Amino acid sequence: LVGKLILNLDWLLILSVTALLTLGFIAIYSASGGYVSSPASVRHLTVQGIALAVGIVFVILLANFNYQRYSELDKTIYLLSVVLLISVLIFGTTIRGTRGWFNFGIVSFQPVEIAKLMYILVLSSILSKTRRRSKLVLFVYSCAILLGHLALILLQPDFSSTLSYVPITLVLLFMAGVDIFYLLCIMIFASIAAGIPLAITYVKMHNVVIAQSSPLVKGLFISQEPLTWVYMSVAFFVILFVVWWFLKKLRIRVSMSYPFIIAAAIVLGCMASVFVDKAMKDYQRRRLVVFLDPKVDYRGSGYNIIQSKITIGSGRFLGKGFGKGTQTQLGFLPEQHTDFVFAVIGEEGGWVLSQLTILLYFLFLWRVLSISKNARDSYGSFVAAGIAVMFGVYAFINIGMVMGIMPVAGMPLLFLSYGGSSILSSMCAVGVLCSIHIRRHTYYRIGS
Repeated sequence: LVGKLILNLDWLLILSVTALLTLGFIAIYSASGGYVSSPASVRHLTVQGIALAVGIVFVILLANFNYQRYSELDKTIYLLSVVLLISVLIFGTTIRGTRGWFNFGIVSFQPVEIAKLMYILVLSSILSKTRRRSKLVLFVYSCAILLGHLALILLQPDFSSTLSYVPITLVLLFMAGVDIFYLLCIMIFASIAAGIPLAITYVKMHNVVIAQSSPLVKGLFISQEPLTWVYMSVAFFVILFVVWWFLKKLRIRVSMSYPFIIAAAIVLGCMASVFVDKAMKDYQRRRLVVFLDPKVDYRGSGYNIIQSKITIGSGRFLGKGFGKGTQTQLGFLPEQHTDFVFAVIGEEGGWVLSQLTILLYFLFLWRVLSISKNARDSYGSFVAAGIAVMFGVYAFINIGMVMGIMPVAGMPLLFLSYGGSSILSSMCAVGVLCSIHIRRHTYYRIGS
């Protein structure tokens, strides 16, 4: 059994994961003061090593488990994920203002990391059964399970952990053949729900004086209560109806339901923005908008971005060498072993090592997409694609925020950042991918 498993693994996938993990351990060791054998470096590497060891065991177990069984257990998996997210709200420990951790003494576990993988397994199961449901019912059903997870995560509150959910849902719905119009509605809903609190925060930070402006502008920007936008959405709905009536007079065929659906997405987005506004703390909102102009709060929310850009730029072409990065070793770079580990790689390894890291990520994502393409069934294809989107979103946002082109969202660089929960969930995802790959031929089943 083990011999068949080894022969049928995607070794390019395994090679890319191994290389990324190795780079991560080196960067964490250096970022934790490993060059002087500090207690922090020993603690971080120990936790990371234990999580990796447990993760390897899960890779072997999940690779031998027939992934198709997840589709049969989709309701149980979703229920279990909801129970995990509810349990952490009741029994969890608060760390950095977020009640999202189970504290087991030596180690802590963040259930939202594994809940994302469970969400992909469940949503893929629903979408792979498209013949049994209409596209509209499929869309509504998918949105319902999406909102269930988002609401529970925002109650922690942990806004950064929700950022990958919408892209995963959009890509999988698109693969399932759901009308692009419905996908647009999801984007409108998500943009308004997150955009209103952030827009208000941005205006407040920049001290925009619009006292002499029209009541409309005052209502949109001066008011600190997102409910103001609900009233504005009603006016927008009237405009949509007028536009629909005008298009109808021009004999341009547009379904009458479209204006109502868009209006519903806008109203629900405005209502959700109230919930998002209450769930996000002020420092979280400031961190998400300050990347547009870090100097507006260079000693507060903008400090991380400014120091990160200095750190990654100081490495130049070949870097300063392992353990010799001044920004890293002197402690100017905050969260250098977690969120900003890529800046450590850029300073000590330079442009060369930074590009190698990005290329390894591209190699990993290419193999995951290849697994999705060659999967034996639509369920395996959906699951692999969802995992690819999850890793891609994490990498894009994390590397972008280190370079100052994305907001500081508190998302780790999977496989590289310090964190037992992210390592364990990432390795579980690799195990599921291996299971899909080794069963790509209909005549070959391990453990089924």
